[in-house]
Amino acid sequence: MLKQLIVNMAQHETRLALVEDGTIAELFINRQDNNDIAGDIYKGRVQRVLPGMQAAFVDIGMHQAAFIHVNDLIGESARRRTFREAPKEAVEDEGSEAAWGSFESEIPIEDLLKEGQEIMVHVAKSPIGTKGARITCNVSLPGRFLVMMPTSDHIGVSRKIEDETERQRLKEMVQSLRKGQFGYIVRTAAEGIQREKAAYEMGFLENLWENIQEKYKGATAPVLLHKELNVSLRAVRDLLTHEADKLVIDSKDGYNSIMGFLDTFMPGYKNSVELYEGTEPLFEAYNLEGDISRALKRKVWLKSGGYIVIEQTEALVAIDVNTGRYVGKHNLEETILKTNLEAVKEIAYQIRLRDIGGIIIIDFIDMIRKSNQEKVYNALKEALKKDRSKTHVLPISEMGLIQMTRKRIKDPLTSILCEPCIYCDGEGSLVSRRTICYNIYREVLRAAQDMIGSARFTLHVNPEIAERLHGEENGIIISLERIIGKQIVIYPNTQFHLEEFDVFEVHS
Repeated sequence: MLKQLIVNMAQHETRLALVEDGTIAELFINRQDNNDIAGDIYKGRVQRVLPGMQAAFVDIGMHQAAFIHVNDLIGESARRRTFREAPKEAVEDEGSEAAWGSFESEIPIEDLLKEGQEIMVHVAKSPIGTKGARITCNVSLPGRFLVMMPTSDHIGVSRKIEDETERQRLKEMVQSLRKGQFGYIVRTAAEGIQREKAAYEMGFLENLWENIQEKYKGATAPVLLHKELNVSLRAVRDLLTHEADKLVIDSKDGYNSIMGFLDTFMPGYKNSVELYEGTEPLFEAYNLEGDISRALKRKVWLKSGGYIVIEQTEALVAIDVNTGRYVGKHNLEETILKTNLEAVKEIAYQIRLRDIGGIIIIDFIDMIRKSNQEKVYNALKEALKKDRSKTHVLPISEMGLIQMTRKRIKDPLTSILCEPCIYCDGEGSLVSRRTICYNIYREVLRAAQDMIGSARFTLHVNPEIAERLHGEENGIIISLERIIGKQIVIYPNTQFHLEEFDVFEVHS
């Protein structure tokens, strides 16, 4: 299977797609004011302590206070707790919460934290919807081959490294190289690594930790102490070996940044990065825009004529499978089984692409035979193996439902690209005004390739989009005029739907 990382960088937005055999499997979007702060380290100040929940809210400088549970507190109090090591099958998720095991606090949180107290915290989950960030004192610093855990002495090896001899070699190597009692997780990319490379990265991570500690001593909360890599460099570090064979990027500055990163950490992969210099927009050249649009739809059609409906609520996601236009060829049970099996592949794909997390309920079409139910259940488990996020699936219930969970770390795709619908009071959703402006940006660039003789361009848009393009998104118009060398005139049209726009060329 050909896997590629396709990176589209603009002044206002970076889009990164993990593409498998020409289809987007995962999509990452980073915007200028994006609240994706997972992995960042802060010096925070305790705002409120909640004894009834054994938790606290901590000010880390964001609009919403971050949340920490008593079991995520460590430090001096850790000596007075009982540490329960994570089960063997949970080690290792390469720095995830499972790698830490869990603390069972014997001390109430009100004895550990006081309002106004300053603490160092690591963001485990970015803010999602109305919920603030989830934080922990279990700091982890990911590198190319290792994840350093300064507040633990545990050494683990990625479960994706299956050879027991190699697992033992890596564990003994890290044990002999480490200084002090720092904990480490050996990542999948470290399979076959030589001692010198491991020693170099351990030294780099230890120096980084020392710098963070020095910043902590001299800073006043709330303040950012350490920023995780941007989305493109994270992809290079985490995906450009085991998850992808090639990276294509359309920004010269982004390309140079990645090549500089590779020079330092992964020189052997420089030939895997390509600068795209074509005239057609990158995502268009790889036919990815259609996959993104499809991922925002409530109804997704199957090739057979059946379809699935995806309804997202705050508490859970419901997915319904229907035969639709498919009538089958032989008997009803066969028609239902074929539709359900086809739906399984699409459901697993959409869950991963949309980055749906939390509780998911799937209502398959009722099947009479138990053997057919088992086929659908096993097919779903197999399809979900491609998903890097942790999932847990229960067998089909007597009511014909499958209940599953998927680890939620950040907002789903629809929350990033869409906003509540102004036409139906939030009962549905529209493409957001910002996304429409960015779509206009790409459409003008595309049109400019074909309209060589025009003196200027005119944009006919909904009045609210016109107001946004004249206001907070005016940088897009300025950038476009500079790139295409032509004036752009915006005309509001009250008859236009919010998402509707037209681009016209004007000759002198």
